[in-house]
Amino acid sequence: MSTITVKDGTRIYYKDWGKGPAITFSHGWPLNSDAWDSQLLFLAENGFRVIAYDRRGHGRSSQAWFGNDMNGYADDLAALIEALDLNDVTLVGHSTGGGEVTRYIGRHGTSRVAAAVLIGAVPPILVKSAANPEGIPIEVFDGLRGSLVNDRSQFWKDFAIMFYGANRPGAKVSLGMVEQFWLWSMQAGLKNVYDSIRAFSETDFHEDLKKFDVPTLIMHGEDDQIVPIDLSGKKSLKLIKGAKGRFYPGLPHGLTATHADQVNRDLLEFIRSVHQDRKAA
Repeated sequence: MSTITVKDGTRIYYKDWGKGPAITFSHGWPLNSDAWDSQLLFLAENGFRVIAYDRRGHGRSSQAWFGNDMNGYADDLAALIEALDLNDVTLVGHSTGGGEVTRYIGRHGTSRVAAAVLIGAVPPILVKSAANPEGIPIEVFDGLRGSLVNDRSQFWKDFAIMFYGANRPGAKVSLGMVEQFWLWSMQAGLKNVYDSIRAFSETDFHEDLKKFDVPTLIMHGEDDQIVPIDLSGKKSLKLIKGAKGRFYPGLPHGLTATHADQVNRDLLEFIRSVHQDRKAA
């Protein structure tokens, strides 16, 4: 397997396909880099080098006891970018991975970054508070933690239904897609996914979003039952200077799988335009 070892000894697995301008992919909770395979294959076939990795504690990466927070995730991404010596890279993140990308820019800057794409991403902040009264009550996230400890196998099966919008009338979500979600989720360490709930729900990304100074695309399904668009995508669009938004009526949180063709086309169009503009500059 292709791996790097970061400074605290955690081993991070990654896949590296194709040749051309580099794109990194940060996956959602509680999945792994395989969740990006449709995007990886499509973009590699269209002239890009694509790198996706398993977050610490997920998939084939080692299950570290520490570092399961946004700073740790962002530093792991930075270590991968530096180890592969990537420059002019486009950072793509879905859900928790979108928080990872956002914290990377807030913490490490954009000297190696050409553009960013946030898909169904958790910023600016999900949990309800006095400063965020429209947020999701902490009791909801406590419920996630309880379900993980009590019966995580069944919880992943139930969660996949909402993730892909399979509970909506007329939804076309195969049993295979739901079972694949369960398989990927069961590969993650319990400690890691448990800690990650706090990371994706309670981390405040407002200051990170203000540091974006590269072309940015925000993609979000308007029927996202996991990360509501009004709480995240629309707010982030206002906080990132010059960002573009593509919001999809009726699409779920897991739109990268349920509507991969549409997502792939829009990613390709945006990333190509960024590199064309950089060549022309």
